[in-house]
Parts: sequence; structure tokens; C-alpha cells
Amino acid sequence: MTHARAARRWCEQVRVLVSKELRQLFKDRALFAYTVFIFTVDVMLAAGASSIELERAPVAVFAPEHSAASRDLAGRFRPPYFELRRQLVDEHDAAGALDRGDVRAVLSLPDHFAEDLALGRQTQVQLQVDTAQANQGFLIASYAERINAAFGAEWAQRRLRREGIDPARLPEVRAEVRYWHNSSLNERWFNTVSELLTMLTIAAIILPAAALVREKEHGTIEQLLVAPLAPLQVVLSKVLAMVLVMLAGTAIAVLGVMHLGYGVPLRGSVPLFFSVVALFAMACAGVGIVASGFARNSGQMGLIVILVVVPMVMLSGTWNMVESMPAWLQVLTEFSPLRHFIVLAYGILIRGSELDVLWPALLKMSALGAGLFAIGVLRFRKQFR
Repeated sequence: MTHARAARRWCEQVRVLVSKELRQLFKDRALFAYTVFIFTVDVMLAAGASSIELERAPVAVFAPEHSAASRDLAGRFRPPYFELRRQLVDEHDAAGALDRGDVRAVLSLPDHFAEDLALGRQTQVQLQVDTAQANQGFLIASYAERINAAFGAEWAQRRLRREGIDPARLPEVRAEVRYWHNSSLNERWFNTVSELLTMLTIAAIILPAAALVREKEHGTIEQLLVAPLAPLQVVLSKVLAMVLVMLAGTAIAVLGVMHLGYGVPLRGSVPLFFSVVALFAMACAGVGIVASGFARNSGQMGLIVILVVVPMVMLSGTWNMVESMPAWLQVLTEFSPLRHFIVLAYGILIRGSELDVLWPALLKMSALGAGLFAIGVLRFRKQFR
């Protein structure tokens, strides 16, 4: 009975401390406003952000002969992918238009373009692309190649028909593409989920760290430590309070903003998803606790958190593919809880995967979380010995 009574008292003390942390968060207007922002407005901004796909890229055309064939090809560079902005009268103006940023690409057609096509001769066109933004430049070149290929295929079929050959009888290879999990290629699903995962990582680190640094700034950390409380109770109460805040924020973001507002699916188990969010929050809390040990005030804490969060996000696969990274970086990503949380979040929300598929990622994230949380508690305890 004595051990049971002590355990109940221990849990009651943690509950009281959790309540205190929640009240302090609500009183901290800046931190509370930031928490509300990242789970609502920030997700909306991510959903409405400009697309990373090609859309209305400005193009100029140099076509000296003004034939029907040249007008046909130039006219294919139209919305939604391209927008024909200028007709150049001098081929030397192309470099200036690209340098000034007036256009993203210049299509130059040769003399006797229509004549070469009519006689069945091979002809070449030139596409100069501004690749200062490498991704957009690559997309412009890729879409332009598809347009030119389709244009050339049409002229080739005309030549075959004139020679009495039916193009439909010629062998052809067709690729039948099937899109899984996001058949409409809705980019808002990716943008909102990725932004939520990024903001969850920042919040999971910064909220517990801010709670501990606040105690230092107010001079109340010593009062807590001289009270009949274990260091684990002090740390655990702050972590649990912030986990509750993040679960509430995630519920608003996922169920309200993303699912109802933008149609992001919830194909997997909702309780499993929120359980994973809680585990991830506790895993990252260890990083925040360690960071708070090196900070004397909120300003220093913010800088330290940025130093930790940016590499985590950049190397996690949130916005890029881990498989495209160098091998040594891929090994380092395995030591980040965010790397495994991404697999779990996309698996549950978008793919509808169950635990029998996701358990390796869940096991890795839980192991990392337990280790980071233990390191954080030990670090906190050593500060005040």
C-alpha cells in the first residue's frame, strides 16, 4: 500500500505541474500565438503557396519566316504550362531577354523551317532556358521536349500517309501509368502534410525548451528543485503539457484545416496517427531539453533550436528524397526521429498503411525517442547538482 500511495502522490504531483505548465503557456501571449499560428494559418499558407510545378512560364519566340508551321509550333507553348510573351525580331535579343528575366526560355526556329518539314528533311530548333532556378529550368526543358516531340510525330505521320503507310499499323510502345495514393496529383496534400511535419518538429523541440528556459529567466527553477519533486517530474510535466498542446493543435490542423478544408485524406487509423504524434513529440522533447541546458535566455534558446532543427528538416526527406542524398548522409538520417516519423505520417494519412507495415519505423522512432529523452533528463539533472 505504501508503494501504491507513493505512486499516486507522484502522479498527482505531475498532474499539478502539467496544469501549471498549461496555464503558463496560455499566459505567454507570444508563444501561445505562435502555437496557434503553426497549426492553422501556416498550414493554410502552405496549401495556398505557389506550386512547384510548371505554370505559365514566360517564353519568347524567334521565327524569321512566319510560316504556318512555325506559328503552329509556337502556338503550342500556351497556358497552363507556358505563356508566349514576346516575338523576337532579332535572334541576338534572346540573351538580353533571358538576362533581364523577362522570359524563362527562348525558342528559336531556323530559316526554311516549313520547307524542311514539307520535304521530309530533318530540322532542328533551339531552346535557350534560364536555369538560374534549376528545378524550373529542368521542367521548362522537359515540357518543351514533349511539345516538340509531339509536333515532330505529327509531321512524320503526315509524311507516312503521303507515302501510303498507315501509322496506326506501325509498332508502338505505350506506357500506361497508374497513380497510387494520390491519383489526382493534388499538390496540396503534399504541401500541407510536409508543412505540418516541419512545424511539429519545431514545436516539439521549442515548447519544452521554452518552458525550461522560462523557469530560468523567472528564477523559479531553483524553487522547483528544492521542492519535494524529482527532476524527472519537473521535466516530464513540461513535456506532457506540451505533448497535449501539440495533440490538440494536430487535431485542429489535420481534422479541421487539412481534411475538411483541403480534402487531405485520413485513410489509416486516426488513433494510431495521434499515438505516433505523441511518441514523436516526446522523442523531440529530449532534444529541446538538451538545448535548454545550453541557453540562458529565450534568445539563445531560439538560436540553438534553429541550429538543431534546420539540419533535421533538410536531411529528413520532408521536402526531398533521402535516396538522392550521398550514402553517408543517408546513414545520418537514420538517427533523426523525423526521418521515421515521415514514413509513419505519410503511411497512415495518405497510404492507409497499418501497424504490421509501419512497425519498423515505429520501433526506430521509439528507440531514438527513449534515448533522446533519457539524455535530456540526465543533462537537466546534472545542471543543478
